[in-house]
Amino acid sequence: MLGKELLSYVDHTLLRPTATWDDIKEICDAGVAYKTASVCIPPDFVASAHEAYPDLNVCTVIGFPLGYETTEVKVAETKQALAEGASEIDMVINLGDVKQGDFEAVTNEIGALKEACGDKILKVIIETCYLTDSEKVALCKCITNGGADYIKTSTGFGSGGASLEDIRLFKKHIGPNVKIKAAGGIRSISDMKAYIAEGCSRIGASAAVELLKDHLDEEV
Repeated sequence: MLGKELLSYVDHTLLRPTATWDDIKEICDAGVAYKTASVCIPPDFVASAHEAYPDLNVCTVIGFPLGYETTEVKVAETKQALAEGASEIDMVINLGDVKQGDFEAVTNEIGALKEACGDKILKVIIETCYLTDSEKVALCKCITNGGADYIKTSTGFGSGGASLEDIRLFKKHIGPNVKIKAAGGIRSISDMKAYIAEGCSRIGASAAVELLKDHLDEEV
């Protein structure tokens, strides 16, 4: 795989709480220059990014990073982000609902955000580091039944990130219309290639452009 092909899987990400508009412009410039799948940025920068880069695929996060906002708040966040120019939404589930076994509430919330998204992409962050395997399997079903487009491993703000074992588990239990995004702790070219080889359609990474920008037309 060429470096530029690998970058086409990447959501070029900057979610640092101290990020400034100058920082956001830098990753948007890189997203345009290197044709990443999207740039994933905080919600308060979506409108400015869309105005400055109207052809760029802008992704943002909802209920981030803890996920315990009410569904109504997450829906309102989603609608505002889409109205301001986001075309992809990465939401965080309510982990409290998971831990108390209320998977119906999780499914309903995913469905509500997917309804708000319409034909825009919805990715669901389940924060695998806090979950048992049985909870991960149950969430694969929630995401499938809720109509989301992707299951995503991690926020990058939890106690752990993506693992290949979780990707393999997801593949066994998600529906045929659900894709996989790996994020959290993916810091090397070999990591990115390994996750894609396991079936991931997207990689969330902040380091990908720096790693690959000098190898665009080379096998990596």
